[in-house]
Amino acid sequence: MQRTLSVLCLALSLTGCTLGPKYHRPVAATPPSYRGASPTSEQPAASMADLPWWEVFKDPALQELVRTALKQNYDLQLASERVTAARAQLGITRSAQYPQVTGTGSFTGGKSISLFTSNYFMLAPDATFQLDLFGGLRKATEASRAQLLATEEARSSVVLTLVGDVASYYFQLLTLDAQLTTAKSTVEAQQASLRLTNLRLQYGTATRVDVLQAQQVLDTANAQIPDLERQIAQTENALSILVGRLPDAIRRGQLLTEQYLPPEVPAGLPSALLERRPDIRQAEQTLIAANAEIGVARAAFFPTITLSASPGGAFGQIETFVSGAPTHAGLWPYGVSVTQPIFNAGQLRNQLRVTESQQRQAVLLYRQTIQRSFGEVSDALTGYDKLREVRARQEASVKDLRENVKLSSERYEKGITSYLEVLDAQRSLFGAEQILVQARGNELQSLVTLYKVLGGGWKQQ
Repeated sequence: MQRTLSVLCLALSLTGCTLGPKYHRPVAATPPSYRGASPTSEQPAASMADLPWWEVFKDPALQELVRTALKQNYDLQLASERVTAARAQLGITRSAQYPQVTGTGSFTGGKSISLFTSNYFMLAPDATFQLDLFGGLRKATEASRAQLLATEEARSSVVLTLVGDVASYYFQLLTLDAQLTTAKSTVEAQQASLRLTNLRLQYGTATRVDVLQAQQVLDTANAQIPDLERQIAQTENALSILVGRLPDAIRRGQLLTEQYLPPEVPAGLPSALLERRPDIRQAEQTLIAANAEIGVARAAFFPTITLSASPGGAFGQIETFVSGAPTHAGLWPYGVSVTQPIFNAGQLRNQLRVTESQQRQAVLLYRQTIQRSFGEVSDALTGYDKLREVRARQEASVKDLRENVKLSSERYEKGITSYLEVLDAQRSLFGAEQILVQARGNELQSLVTLYKVLGGGWKQQ
C-alpha cells in the first residue's frame, strides 16, 4: 500500500508536463489603413461598428423586426443549441481528468443439505483514476474548450448576419414601396395628360399620334405596378420568415427618404478588426483547438497509467446448524495498470500527421479569413462612398428633368413645340425618378453592408 501511494505521489508531481505545442497567434499582415477610407492624416480609433445596431438603424419598425428575429429566428435558435451541446461536450471531455467511481452491490444466500447456511454480501465502490502524465487529457480539454468558444463565435456571426439581413430586406421593401408610389403618381399624371390630349384632339389642336404617344407613356407606368406589387409581397414573405413568423404583411415605419444616414462613417483602425469580427475570432478558436489536438495525438505514444481501488470490498458470513458461529471474510483490493502501445502499423504516427495537417489548415484558414475581411471592408467603404455620390448626382438629374417637364409643358401650351417634346420629358422624368429611388435604396443597403463587414451588429441588448 505504501509503495502504491509513493507511485501516486510521484505521478501527480509529473502531471505538469504536456507534449503538445504551446499556442501562439500566427502573424497576419494588416494594412495601415483601409483602402477606400476617407483620406485623412490620422485614422480615428472609433468605428461605426462599435455602435449597437439600435443606434445605427433608428427606424422603430425596423428595430422591432430585429428584436423579433433575435427571439424567433430558427437559424439563431439552432446556433444557440449548438453552443449548449458544445458546453456539455466540454464537461464530458473534462470529466476524464477526475476520478471515476462506480458502485456495485449484491447478496447471495443459501442452505445446503447438511444444514449449513451461507450468506454473501458484496458492496464495492470501484474507483479509477487515469494519470495525465503527458497532458493528453488536459490537451483534449483545451481543444474542447476552444471548440466551445468557436461555437459561441459562430453564434455571434449568425446574429451579425441576421441583423444585417433584416435591415437589408426592410430597406429593399421601402425601396419597392417608393418605386410603387412613383409609378402610381406617374399613372395619375399621365391619365390626366391623356384626357387633355384627347380633348385637344377633338378641337383639332392635337393629332392622333399625340394621343398614342401619351397612351404609351401611361401603359409603361401601368405595367410596372403589378410587377412591383409582386416583388413587395415576396419581400414581405421573405422578411416574415426571417423574423420567425409565417408569411404576412410587414409594418412600415419611416419612409425611404426619412431613413437616417450618418454624416460620417468612421471605419476605425484595421488592427481592431481582428478582435471585432466574430468570424475571425471563430477561426482563431478553431486553430487553438487544432493546436491542442496535436498534444492529444503525441500523448497517445506514451503509457497510460490508471490507478484503481475498491475500498468497500466483499464480506461473507457462514453459520453452522450446530454452533451458529459465523465467519467473516473481507477484501480491499487496489492496483496500478499500465498500457503501452507497442505495434499498431503506424496508426498513431499517421494520426499525429493528421492533426498536424489540420493545424496547418487552420492557420491558413485564419489568415484567409483575415485577408477576406479586409477585402470586404475595402469594397464596402468604396461602395458606400460611390453610391452616395450616385444618389447625389441622380437627385440633381431629377431636379433638372422636373424643370424640363415644366418648361416643355409651357412651350406646348403656347404652341411653340409639339406634344412629343412634353412626352419625352415626362418619360425621362419617370425613369430618372425610379433610378433615384433605387439609388437611395442602394445607399442604405451599402450602409448595412459596411456596418456588417466591420463587425457591428452582433451585440444584443
